[in-house]
Amino acid sequence: MKPKLPVVLSHLISLLVPLALIGTALRILLSPIFINVEYRMPYFPADEYGMTQAERLHWAPFALKYLVNSSDISYLGDLKFEDGSPLYNRRELNHMADVKNVVRGALTAWYVSLFILIALAVFAHRGKWTSEYIRGLRRGGLWMIGLATALGLIAGVGIAVNPDVFWEFFSLFHQVFFTGDSWLFYYSDTLIRLFPIRFWEDAFLWAAILALGGGLGLAFGLKPPAPVEQSV
Repeated sequence: MKPKLPVVLSHLISLLVPLALIGTALRILLSPIFINVEYRMPYFPADEYGMTQAERLHWAPFALKYLVNSSDISYLGDLKFEDGSPLYNRRELNHMADVKNVVRGALTAWYVSLFILIALAVFAHRGKWTSEYIRGLRRGGLWMIGLATALGLIAGVGIAVNPDVFWEFFSLFHQVFFTGDSWLFYYSDTLIRLFPIRFWEDAFLWAAILALGGGLGLAFGLKPPAPVEQSV
């Protein structure tokens, strides 16, 4: 193996680590665990239009399941309240279809990053450049610490000090991934009633915490092998 190739691949590994860690955090937040904890927090805002905690816990999982399953938008479009009215209006359904596309892209990037990292681990072992592989993981962990810290600060400041800080970030996020103002809704719309801004503040905060934990583990929990391996 050419001497420079392990170094180049080590930097590729560093780039893939944040993708893998953020993707892992996203997948955890898309599970029922997060909403079951979040809705039970004493500070979580009540629905001004009367939706109870039990109703939120009933309806919210449908949105999460839709984002990770293979169903079309009728999965959500067929849902109705007890009075027969649709759970989501057309604007909400269009947005959820867009969200699913974004989530699919993010999860695909996660799967690909994990596959490449595993493949490179095997390649590194066989090519006897494991030390460079581990160095890449540790460097990627440091980069993840920086990214997660920035994200955590934005969410934390929004929660504790100035909500406008997080709102500006939240707006920029949607402007990057969505077209126009398709993500803006009335407070009476079901999506806002189920997922108010505090939900998203906590979601971004927990994503940062989970990714930060992974970054710390890689950056400071891994130790490169004592002997420096020579490339063949």
